[in-house]
Amino acid sequence: MRLAAPVEVRSDRRYRFGVGPEALWAAITDVDQYRRWWPWLRGFEARGLVAGDAWHCVVQPPFPYTLRFTVTLEEVVEPRLVRATVSGDIVGTARLDIAEDGDGGEMRLTSSLSPDNRMLRAVASVARPVVRFGHDWVLDTGARQFAAAAGV
Repeated sequence: MRLAAPVEVRSDRRYRFGVGPEALWAAITDVDQYRRWWPWLRGFEARGLVAGDAWHCVVQPPFPYTLRFTVTLEEVVEPRLVRATVSGDIVGTARLDIAEDGDGGEMRLTSSLSPDNRMLRAVASVARPVVRFGHDWVLDTGARQFAAAAGV
């Protein structure tokens, strides 16, 4: 049986916060707090927000499957930019830009991800809206939880 071409999920999300880029940066560098902020992040190992680090992640979206993947930080420019590659159950690239936005700051997350697990590829090929919903849920819920827990 031949599976359809991989489903690519592209995102371009912007989140506004009531603090500037330096305060946002200070919050996101506190990787020891990630599992407290995000209960759906079931596993997380990282040394820090530094170029070359590999973050090992286990994510439980609001569906009956778990994603295991590694985020490799390719470029980190304090306090403005993180560029990464993703490998594991999902593969692709992601970029986080932080900028001034009026009286606060804005995080812009862009990514291009595809399932790289046979079961997930099969699900994605027949249920693309479900995959998109799960992806967007993790991003949007994560931004809300970050703002509330980190006080930004």
